[in-house]
Amino acid sequence: MYQELIDKKKSLAVIGLGYVGLPIALEFAKKIKVIGFDINAERIELMKNNIDPSNELDAAAFENCDIEFTNQLAVLKTANFFIVAVPTPVDANNIPDLIPVKRASETIGKVIKQGDCVVFESTVYPGCTEEDCVPIIEKFSGLKMNEDYKIGYSPERINPGDKEHTITTITKVVSGCCDESLDLIAKVYELVVKAGVHKASSIKVAEAAKIIENTQRDLNIALMNELSIIFDKMNINTFEVLEAAGTKWNFLKFQPGLVGGHCIGVDPYYLTYKSKQLGYDSQVILAGREINDGMSAYVAKKVLQFIIQQNGNVKESKVLIMGATFKENVSDIRNSKVADVVKELKSFSLQVDVTDPNASSEELNHEYGFTLTKEIGTAYDAVIITVPHNEYKELTDQYFASITKEHALIADLKGSFRGKITSRSYWSL
Repeated sequence: MYQELIDKKKSLAVIGLGYVGLPIALEFAKKIKVIGFDINAERIELMKNNIDPSNELDAAAFENCDIEFTNQLAVLKTANFFIVAVPTPVDANNIPDLIPVKRASETIGKVIKQGDCVVFESTVYPGCTEEDCVPIIEKFSGLKMNEDYKIGYSPERINPGDKEHTITTITKVVSGCCDESLDLIAKVYELVVKAGVHKASSIKVAEAAKIIENTQRDLNIALMNELSIIFDKMNINTFEVLEAAGTKWNFLKFQPGLVGGHCIGVDPYYLTYKSKQLGYDSQVILAGREINDGMSAYVAKKVLQFIIQQNGNVKESKVLIMGATFKENVSDIRNSKVADVVKELKSFSLQVDVTDPNASSEELNHEYGFTLTKEIGTAYDAVIITVPHNEYKELTDQYFASITKEHALIADLKGSFRGKITSRSYWSL
């Protein structure tokens, strides 16, 4: 199949064209024939016009690409190598929501043919590909893995907003259901991944590798957040402590902050869910999750306490939140913990305005029930800088003074303005 892909006699399809799927599809389309499949017709029309609905890629990324965008199964059926890159979120109870990946498996089952190959990139718990997805594919196709088609897993490593670490520059972990599939999958990804591939010994190993990448980051940030809470009680600035400790060569430079998004704040729950099914209740991982999930309430409480001490009249107090996305310099609001800060503050009857240069007010309203303020006021009792977008970095002490009352607090969660705020009270994690 590899040579036929190179010769464009066969095509590769990417199912799910979000933050992960679209960059992959476009990168492959520079080398081979690609079908970009997504069930959202509006998104398909945007991409046909060289517009990335996720606002990560510019129009130039679509140039010189042999790609057909579609939501039609008849078109998808013409492909022979399939990559599944649909989201894998958790529900309100932090239980893995496999509906997108299961529906994608149904779709694969309806279009797959003898000799085809399927690779899942969606983050799942070890065993999900073979235990949950394969049975669905085989139910709808009537084909058998290994005998009739090949399957593999290659975890995505897309980092939204990061222009340096991209699909081509990060080593790609690949795995397959047999030696033949592993070799094929590795060769296909080597077409676009300049950093090369790492062949995992099994699909489960590749699944586990992905999930511990973000679990490790989650736990390290949880440690920083707990240290921040402790140091705050000691009247020590956490970022000054980290700066000093960071002079040691082997100190890991993590920082405190809100942990949201569709990866770090979600993936650990996939691992602990599977662990519980196997009879082991996670202790360390869930402890880290509890700390990180509680940081929104902690931030809101700190701001509220300051306002009560300075103003006293909470109902007449106003707070401006700067940043609504889950991280800096992206438009993605999925699982944004800023929404929890807004909810907490409003529960105390505070008036809350939210601003963000990248987020969609319509999406925020649909997802969380609040919109972006159209005009920033001039008499805030507190400003919370939750996400350090580039657009905020040039702001000055004079600017913050112009939009706040004299007794106001500037709560700078990521420490971006440490040492720069002198006319107002300052606090950071």
